[in-house]
Amino acid sequence: MTRTFDGSVGWAALRPTFADRLGPQTLEALDDAVAFATQRHGEQRRPAGEPYVEHLLEALQVLVDAVGERDPDTLRAAVLHDVVEDTPTTIDEVRERFGDRVAELVGWVTKSGDRAQYLARLRDAPDAAIAVKLADRLSNVQRLRTHPRPEKRASYYRETVATIVPLAAGRPWFQQWYSEWQAGHADLDG
Repeated sequence: MTRTFDGSVGWAALRPTFADRLGPQTLEALDDAVAFATQRHGEQRRPAGEPYVEHLLEALQVLVDAVGERDPDTLRAAVLHDVVEDTPTTIDEVRERFGDRVAELVGWVTKSGDRAQYLARLRDAPDAAIAVKLADRLSNVQRLRTHPRPEKRASYYRETVATIVPLAAGRPWFQQWYSEWQAGHADLDG
């Protein structure tokens, strides 16, 4: 059975669980990123109704708890990965507040224009951006069966298998997780 991640506990509960693996400076950097993302995403909700920030915390949890990511820029990018795509925030605001590298990673995972072109472009992304994307999609699909629209479940499953699962190649933890997930959701490919 594939492991699931739960951002509903909130940052105040997650933060101390990371303290033994992330230094104080990284935790403080994440405090700032979480506060910024929470403020910018405001009252946004996911399709099943949960607060949007839970998704961002799940992506962060995947990187810290599952794959052992420690790079503060990658971790902040995970928290901020949808702020340009889903709020009025610009990439320049991200760059000004969090630096060039975080802005670059957020830029790689921000959909703009044609969805198919965006997904194809990810193949050329830096490793850190691919890790953020894999964590992002993992959060999106780990509870795919709870999506309120059955037709979206099937199309999202097929898109994930076609465009995201190949990105997991060479990344053992992600490769294993997505393999188990794919097998457990194969009935959606009908």
